[in-house]
Amino acid sequence: MPPQSTTPTPNTSATPVINRGAKRVDINERKIINGGDADVIQLWPIKHKFAWDAYNVGNSNHWLPTEISMQLDIEQWKSQTLLTDDERHALRMVLGFFTTADSIAANNLVLAFYKHITSPEARMYLLRQAYEEAIHTQAYQYIVESLGLDGTEIFNMYREVDAIYNKEEFILSFNQGIFKDDFKTGTFENDQKFLENMCVFSLILEGIFFYSSFAVMFGFQRQGKLTGSAEQIQYIMRDESQHMNFGIDMINTIKQEQPELWTPQFVERIKALVRKAVELEYKYAWEVFPTGIFGLNAEGFKQYIEYIADRRLGRVGIDPLYNVSNPFPWMSEAVDLNKEKNFFETRVTEYKTGGTLDW
Repeated sequence: MPPQSTTPTPNTSATPVINRGAKRVDINERKIINGGDADVIQLWPIKHKFAWDAYNVGNSNHWLPTEISMQLDIEQWKSQTLLTDDERHALRMVLGFFTTADSIAANNLVLAFYKHITSPEARMYLLRQAYEEAIHTQAYQYIVESLGLDGTEIFNMYREVDAIYNKEEFILSFNQGIFKDDFKTGTFENDQKFLENMCVFSLILEGIFFYSSFAVMFGFQRQGKLTGSAEQIQYIMRDESQHMNFGIDMINTIKQEQPELWTPQFVERIKALVRKAVELEYKYAWEVFPTGIFGLNAEGFKQYIEYIADRRLGRVGIDPLYNVSNPFPWMSEAVDLNKEKNFFETRVTEYKTGGTLDW
């Protein structure tokens, strides 16, 4: 009988190998990407406290759409006089965008971010964030079912409405390569590509594309219309604001940990992508309210899109492109998050598990 080999068998499964003889975790080796000891979630020592704080805030802010009454919305939707055709069109368009956008965000988290992020506390928040994206999809379905909308129409708008398709195709194009099994961070080229993906999702999808549709729903809320749907969207907006802030914190941390990635050429690339995204959002706004609803119209919305685009760029240290003021000051507290650090401390927006919002 031949002697048994003493060479360790390579681990080919998804189960991590625990090295019992390894030294303890060195906090200096903790990084957002390309860090050491990422095989298991070993939280201590925590290096990226912003991620742990975000995880705890997310848990405190748990909610479910079925906790919110839709009775008034149902009555208004069935009425022949309380909602105009343009308002009904705007709601369908917003839902059509949201239903697919949250799925795209969830896929990016599960199939790209989680695989390559090596900060344990950041991974903890990504798990929470992915669950929140599922809750958001449930909320859209709850609205569709409550109002008796055609679910097939709503959930297929991204295939049938150019203004929605073009936005979501733009976002999906940045997953090419990153979703492949053989993609790995660790080289300058791949690290920059991954950082670009993070910028697109945090600054553009969650920071621009989502906020335009949020503003439409708060337009309904200001008119006392579809308040149950608007309340759910306010919870979603709160979650997405946290997602955006977390993503921006990760981008800025990578800038500190790997400053060689943030080249002048890379900055120009991000600015060009934001310009393209703003153009796509202009076209979407025209589709949502071609003739205007409750004081909102596509031309006025153009300036708002430019305003929030500048703010997103500023959060990662990039100079503004448009230098415009906020044309809708009433949205500053409800949507624009002018004081992001104090956002969860304000009375009207604070909520805990089982809590409700007070308009």
